[in-house]
Amino acid sequence: MGRIDWRPGNMLYPLPAVLVSVADSQGRPNALTIAWAGTVCSDPPMVSISVRPERYSYHCIEETGEFVINLTTRELAYATDYCGVKSGRDVDKFSALHLTAYPSSKVKAPQIAQSPVSLECRVKQTLPLGSHTMFVAEVVSVSVDEKYLDEANRFHLDQADPIVYSHGNYYGLGELIGKFGYSVERKGRDR
Repeated sequence: MGRIDWRPGNMLYPLPAVLVSVADSQGRPNALTIAWAGTVCSDPPMVSISVRPERYSYHCIEETGEFVINLTTRELAYATDYCGVKSGRDVDKFSALHLTAYPSSKVKAPQIAQSPVSLECRVKQTLPLGSHTMFVAEVVSVSVDEKYLDEANRFHLDQADPIVYSHGNYYGLGELIGKFGYSVERKGRDR
């Protein structure tokens, strides 16, 4: 059993499959699927998304400097795929998919009410990188669906059944195999 060299490419999988909601300068909402999203910084909280300039939503982000990252679930899998293959130039995705545009508290782009977590973002830097442009943005507000909060106000995203994207396919997440720090946790009284 050995290893072979593979052609250079983006093999960093799985990735979160997120729905990014935007609004154009007239306030019309749209959503697009992004698999190239990530955490950039924790203080201040910052994220990045990479978007092809030919995408309809690219120009909405460019015009307004705002977007919302909405985490996706098994229930949103069909909408997630649809928003990745259909253009907002041709179809009102919110109507077609019966998605609810929920008002954001700090940006004009709406949240998707069916999402368990929505991150309201303001663009801080735009980096044209080739096929995609990266928007680096500060997270200015986070909204969570209260049905995933327990009695101690802890959030349980696992109960929302989140999905990921890998090599053209969507997957649910598997079983919990550990928590941060479990490899060095002392057994017994320090549990």
